[in-house]
Amino acid sequence: TAQFFLAKAGILAVRRVKKSDMEKLSRATGARIVTNLEDFRSEDLGYAELVEERKIGEDRMVFVEGCKNPRSVAILIRGGLERVVDEAERSLHDALCVVADIIKEPKIVYGGGATEIEVARELRRYASQVGGREQMAIEAFAEALEVIPQTLAENGGHDPIDVLVALRAAHEKPNGVSYGVNVFTGEVDDMAKLRVIEPYLVKKHCISSAVEAAITILRIDDVVVAAKPPPSKKEEEKGYGEEY
Repeated sequence: TAQFFLAKAGILAVRRVKKSDMEKLSRATGARIVTNLEDFRSEDLGYAELVEERKIGEDRMVFVEGCKNPRSVAILIRGGLERVVDEAERSLHDALCVVADIIKEPKIVYGGGATEIEVARELRRYASQVGGREQMAIEAFAEALEVIPQTLAENGGHDPIDVLVALRAAHEKPNGVSYGVNVFTGEVDDMAKLRVIEPYLVKKHCISSAVEAAITILRIDDVVVAAKPPPSKKEEEKGYGEEY
């Protein structure tokens, strides 16, 4: 075959490569995808320090390493069980998404519900200056934000009311802006010292999505309730009717 003769000439050839993989190789090596050998030029070549075939378990894979300024890379994840690999892949994907968000918007906020408590505190202060019905809406928004630290405390097996009271008291102090709930101990700790942080972009999107969902619900003028049709005689005979 052609692959055999290329190997005898010292040329590594790979067949049955998916289009998506070819595009990734092009971004990694800087090479151009050429569909016709007659149109091939030296400028179409890419660069890689090492290209070799390795056997990983029962599969054979081609590794392309040492590319100059690669715009596409691959991460090999291995594990004893498929579930372990799937969980590692999800964790790695989440970590990469966090890095991508930080690159897009290089800002962070404190986790553990510290951000929500501080925003709710400032909203209540602002609401007292507004007055009227707007004040009630602002206070309701602040109360909704406090659901986040309460949920964190409840998921950690702690009393959400006690944690919320402690958080409010901590944020009234001069340097209490970074205090949040420690889900392991149930205590209010300094998230800055514990290095519990979140990307600003993620927090912004979460609050924006929640607000948009609430606005959509408030815009509903009427609701049509669809009831289930009554069971037929055959269904009643078979026992598919209502149970009392």
